[in-house]
Amino acid sequence: MTEQAFHRDDPRPEYFSTDRPWGSFQQFSTNEPTTVKIITVTPGHRLSLQTHTGRAEMWRILDEPMEVTVGDRTWTAAVGEEVWVPTGAVHRMANRGERPASLLEIGYGHFDEDDIERLEDDYSR
Repeated sequence: MTEQAFHRDDPRPEYFSTDRPWGSFQQFSTNEPTTVKIITVTPGHRLSLQTHTGRAEMWRILDEPMEVTVGDRTWTAAVGEEVWVPTGAVHRMANRGERPASLLEIGYGHFDEDDIERLEDDYSR
């Protein structure tokens, strides 16, 4: 059995990958408060540019193309790519493609939709 830690600057020490005779698994959280969502973005749309004070997020890209912004960096993330969004980081996701695109989001910490501070929003919220 081999174990490999990911995101060495990531505060989740339990996040690891383990090989088994049948394949492997990735463990993202152990015995800590998390919220798990699959977010689907309609083609041509994007979420608000936002921050949170009560939680960090880890995104795993499920479909392409998914454009992501974390801090001052924006890029098109690949399927399977993992994106760490630290607490307080400016972030957003957008779908520049022609079909719906999804990602798995694991929120670490206290989850509250009222914790969203919108810096830019296409829907005037």
